[in-house]
Amino acid sequence: MIEIRNIFKTYQMGKVEVKALNGVSLNIAQGEFVAIMGPSGSGKSTLMHVLGLLDRPDLGEYSLGGEDVTKLTDKELALVRSQLVGFIFQQFHLLPRMTALENAELPLIYAGKRHLKERAQREIEEVGLKDRMFHKSNELSGGQQQRVAIARSLVNAPPVIFADEPTGNLDSKSKEEIIAILEKLNQKGKTIVIVTHENEVASHAKRVIRMQDGKIISDETVAGGTKTLAEDVRENSIKNILSNSRSMFGNGMEFMDYLRQAVFAMLSHKMRAFLSILGILIGVAAVIAMLAVGRGAQESIEKRLTSMGSNLLIVRPGASRSMGVALQAGTVTRFTFQDVEVIEKIKDYVKKVSPSVTDRAQIVYTNKNWNTQVEGGGVDYEQVRSATPTVGRFFSEDEVRQRSKVALLGTTVVKELFGSANPIGEIIKINRINFKIIGILPAKGAAGPHDQDDAVVIPITTAMYRVMGKEYIDSIYVEAKSAELTDAAQESIYKIIAKQHRLTTEEAEESFQIHNMTDIKKMLESTTETMSLLLGAIAAISLLVGGIGIMNIMLVSVTERTREIGLRKAIGANNKDIMTQFLIEAILMSFIGGVAGVALGSGVSTLITIIAGWSVRVSLSSVVLATLFSLMVGVVFGLWPAKQASDLNPIEALRYE
Repeated sequence: MIEIRNIFKTYQMGKVEVKALNGVSLNIAQGEFVAIMGPSGSGKSTLMHVLGLLDRPDLGEYSLGGEDVTKLTDKELALVRSQLVGFIFQQFHLLPRMTALENAELPLIYAGKRHLKERAQREIEEVGLKDRMFHKSNELSGGQQQRVAIARSLVNAPPVIFADEPTGNLDSKSKEEIIAILEKLNQKGKTIVIVTHENEVASHAKRVIRMQDGKIISDETVAGGTKTLAEDVRENSIKNILSNSRSMFGNGMEFMDYLRQAVFAMLSHKMRAFLSILGILIGVAAVIAMLAVGRGAQESIEKRLTSMGSNLLIVRPGASRSMGVALQAGTVTRFTFQDVEVIEKIKDYVKKVSPSVTDRAQIVYTNKNWNTQVEGGGVDYEQVRSATPTVGRFFSEDEVRQRSKVALLGTTVVKELFGSANPIGEIIKINRINFKIIGILPAKGAAGPHDQDDAVVIPITTAMYRVMGKEYIDSIYVEAKSAELTDAAQESIYKIIAKQHRLTTEEAEESFQIHNMTDIKKMLESTTETMSLLLGAIAAISLLVGGIGIMNIMLVSVTERTREIGLRKAIGANNKDIMTQFLIEAILMSFIGGVAGVALGSGVSTLITIIAGWSVRVSLSSVVLATLFSLMVGVVFGLWPAKQASDLNPIEALRYE
């Protein structure tokens, strides 16, 4: 079964070299019960670790079941350990928050045999713990814990059992029970190799090997010691094991086992997991809330620009200078209805045109009055300025031509003069002239300090000739056919107005201006986008801080669980198993933090809307971005601790203090 030749193993203790094994050669046949004895420091435990594939020799040959194992990779060694070798440790090495049955099931997970979990229950019953299998390890006595460790070592039916001082921490009664179990296993054909310094324990073995200073000094066989029926291990040969090995994610059940182990680790250290999740939660919530504020601000600006009119150009007369003093706008160029007509002829680019005049006036209704802005516009004013009435109607072409005394009121004016009453059909006085109310303008909100709803719109002819006494138009609103044609429309209007008024290029620059609302919209959108990115970047920093928190806590977790990692490797876990488990744990905490952060961020956004009155909107893209980023944080910051855990040497991990 076991054959070693000239095995050497040296440990570096600071500047001193310690030769734990110094040219050891040994054969152990199938079905033997071998006790390895010697004083502390004799090398007996090191020999067992090498025989059990927990440690590699520096030099020498090692054949297990007729196969050379010195050249196997770490993954292959882990696979062979899980199938051919069972370990019983002096310190038991049970996971404290697992039940006896769950501890016994652990080797099945790494062997891909979770579906055979009834084996663990059977082995627990075989060692006499049927009534204690659902108790946690800290609820068991020392002897009971060692029985669980024995059941765990047997669950994959390995032909060889290694026991390192299995009775060292037990009382006399428990010691006898454990020895009896080992003898029974040997009688069933198991090869038992036990390390002990007690002659009483060694007396039960059928072969006693004594060591001193890293060498075997005696090898005695007890009379009749080889008359044991050995197990046939041909079906479990190393070649068969390696050829039948599966990938890490061979089936969905195996992944679910990794997930269960990660959940178990989190539940075992709730506060530590909560603090990790909290860091990600705050970061994701901050990203969601910040992006929602930025998105809300952008939509608010778009809404207000839309309320002014889509694809809008505003043509206004300029102001000349005399003796260095700027005169009133319109002193150089005065717009007339002829200018409106020539602009309307630019059919390729222009969709609608509306002249406009404005002035302030006193509005009176019964015993109430209000000072507001009165604006005169054409029929196309309704479409150009997005002024379709919410109640009533807009004035018609006939009413403009006839200079009819009809008016549409902004919501602020309605509130001040009529309160909650319906104003449609009522008569108001504008500068002591009676006007009939035919409609209520849509609410547009404030544009800076200016309330866009504090206005009255009347036909432009009525405004010019009946109310304001103006002969010239104050401005011309032009709607381009599309946003893409706005610049072309602006250039055409500029040329035709200059031609209409016989202005040179220099004179045209001072005589009138064309305000392109698309440019303003792009500028504001760019500003809000930059603000959103800035807010998102600031929030992302908190996510990175949360990720660093996860990394730190996972590194602490690796340190705290070093012995656990060593145990998992001893019972068959390979480097990828350990790395995957720790990585899933980090990703799981990030995911939980991300989902909770989305909920918190959405709630905070709603509170901002309610309390501050800001326009805030949580977009699906920000939710997806924040969630994916949190998962990425889990992967990136969990990778290093997971790699640190997977690289631990199993025997060094088991010895960790």
